[in-house]
Amino acid sequence: MKTTLKIAKTELQVLFYSPVAWLILMIFTFQIGFLFTQNFEGMIRVQSMKIDLVNATQSLFSSAWGGIYPKVQSYLYLYMPLLTMSIMSREYSSGSIKLLYSSPITNSQIILGKYIALLLFGLTLTLTVAIFALFTMSSLINTDIAPLLTGLLGLFLLLSAYSAVGLFMSSLTSYNIVAAIGTLCVFALMNFGRGLWQDIPFVREITYWLAINGRVDTFIAGLITSEDFFYFILVDVLFIAFTIFRLQAVRKKQSGMQHLMRFGGVTLLVFLAGYISTLPALKGYYDSTYQKRNTLTASSQAIMAKLDGDFTITTYVNMLEGNNFIGLPAAYKGDVASFEKYIRFKPETKMRYVYYYHDAENPILDRQFPNLNTEQRLDTLKKFNKWDFDIVPYSAIQEKVDLTGEDFRFVRVLERENGRKTFLRVFNDMVRVPTESEISAAIKRLVIDQLPVVGFVSGHGERDSKSSQDRDYKTITQEKTFRYSMVNQGFDFKEIDLAKDIPADINILVVANPRKNYSESELQILHRYVEKGGNMLLTGEPEQAAIFNDIARPLGVTMEEGVLVKQQEALQPDLLTLQPTAAGADFSFYLKPLISRQEVITMPGAGGLVVTTDSPFKATALFASDSSGTWNELQQGNFIDAKPVFDPELGEKQGERPTVLALSRTLRSKEQKILVTGDADWISNSELFIQRNQVNAVNFSLVSAAFSWLSDGEVPVDMRLKDPIDKTLRIGESSWTYFSILFKIVIPLGMLAIGLIIWIRRRGR
Repeated sequence: MKTTLKIAKTELQVLFYSPVAWLILMIFTFQIGFLFTQNFEGMIRVQSMKIDLVNATQSLFSSAWGGIYPKVQSYLYLYMPLLTMSIMSREYSSGSIKLLYSSPITNSQIILGKYIALLLFGLTLTLTVAIFALFTMSSLINTDIAPLLTGLLGLFLLLSAYSAVGLFMSSLTSYNIVAAIGTLCVFALMNFGRGLWQDIPFVREITYWLAINGRVDTFIAGLITSEDFFYFILVDVLFIAFTIFRLQAVRKKQSGMQHLMRFGGVTLLVFLAGYISTLPALKGYYDSTYQKRNTLTASSQAIMAKLDGDFTITTYVNMLEGNNFIGLPAAYKGDVASFEKYIRFKPETKMRYVYYYHDAENPILDRQFPNLNTEQRLDTLKKFNKWDFDIVPYSAIQEKVDLTGEDFRFVRVLERENGRKTFLRVFNDMVRVPTESEISAAIKRLVIDQLPVVGFVSGHGERDSKSSQDRDYKTITQEKTFRYSMVNQGFDFKEIDLAKDIPADINILVVANPRKNYSESELQILHRYVEKGGNMLLTGEPEQAAIFNDIARPLGVTMEEGVLVKQQEALQPDLLTLQPTAAGADFSFYLKPLISRQEVITMPGAGGLVVTTDSPFKATALFASDSSGTWNELQQGNFIDAKPVFDPELGEKQGERPTVLALSRTLRSKEQKILVTGDADWISNSELFIQRNQVNAVNFSLVSAAFSWLSDGEVPVDMRLKDPIDKTLRIGESSWTYFSILFKIVIPLGMLAIGLIIWIRRRGR
């Protein structure tokens, strides 16, 4: 060991006596200093505007959009070949390798000594980055320190792997430039290897494991995984062993079979160890972030804790449907990675894929091959895309699964050992694949006896939960291709006919703007439901105020006459843009952010709600019209051709009026919850997506708040993390000026000065 350390010391002296090392340090510190000051100045400007920072540690260091660590990671591969290219090749070119051979030292001591020297230089680069991390810890209140340290660990491990590769390539040639170019080629292969031969099951496991890109990302994000940690260790071992064997081959002639046994044996052992490290049951994880951003939320973990027995995710890929690219064999590793957080808590999860074909909605294929039948289209696609995996007709699998209700779209079937199944879909948005909210909601269907059932009263012109017309509610209730639809968030739906009593399994009853009067017997059924303590969503429109008031009589709520209007230039007078009240912001975590983000919900043509003094419910106004400039317009229905005029003589009254009420009471040891809105369009298909000038509408927030409250928090699954605490800096613009000069100019020039002094003194000697 002493000999190894002596070699390391000598090699380190050679490195630091070289102007190349100091030039690298100068350029490196300048790059990092420039990036850091740029990001930090941005945070200081934000704070100077009296705006709290959000996840400042992550934004400054870990963010993929400008974070320091990802940028450093992208630069390192350029520096290491310059350091490693001569570490062995100069021994060959100068002839000093013969002195080493004649000395009483082993090949392992030579290589390990040189590698330790490279590790120490890599540690120097890492500590250079640590200067900025230390400054952040001292200047940012409640810095999330642990992810900073895991990020530094990841960068050091990356440098160690680069050093091992560079050392091996340098041992292959006496030409420095050739060694540097060879090192860059290996780096390129290791970076792009993840995309090679991914459609071949056995080969993709090897190439995917060998790929170095993305390995440091987990450390930078604050997550340490045993798989990634051992990856770097095994890569180091592999290339150090290769280098030692290479030196032995030069020093002592051996047969080709002996070389093959050595190189092949160590490669096989490393790959075997690497394979074992990827087994889900043997993986270890540590999420160092304060918010635990890299782990399932507490709600999802509670769901997974109930998922006992075998668990299978079967993906059905229709090769004639537009989402088939998500489940192709070449995308297998990435697709499985999207369930990584769940597999962490359920290592025995099985992932299966079934490829079939059936006619499905695909406008692109319709345009490209209008005259081809189903089989001809598939045959054309197979030839064009070179698909060589089995694709069966739908008839071969229809006995196992019925996909007609999913319109033969890309879909997954989640199945427990006890036979319970549910669908997990993809969506028509930019993200496409389900996120934690949708996955957890689907799994929750498998682990509880019954998720909330929403009953939609029909038969009197109510808004329809299955219709795609503008006024109806399918988008937010049962549209399977819409991510935030309640059916994808864990609810089931039924149509309710008031000719008979409301079924006992209905958890939430929706009465959405009936336009025809209910009969007395139907009203009695509704009122009995309320008297028994059932939860309900009641929406109405001013035109049907009388019908609304009949239904709402047991609630102690009435809708006053007239449409609420406001004189406003940019918008139609009867369009209300509302922020939550103070009570509304406290009512739900879905509504609270609307105030700080200046977001609103929109209600076109709303009526004001009045709570009577004899109401048996506690009423909380979640949204209300403005206290000034708003009144109930009684005489005008056309707000396009003429502006309304306030006329108190007609009984019109200005002032604040609730438009959304949350009613609650304790009945039979259970809290009854009823949400009442003076507008029915806020949840309609058209209003949810309409774009208006200068209106930042987020009606989805009220939808989530309403159904979460009405379902007693069962679904949607609560995806909240801890609130970030690193949001305030200790320094201001004046003091930052000096630190900016220090990081961008003084430290890099200091590195250059040290290098020049050493070089001049060496020349003088």
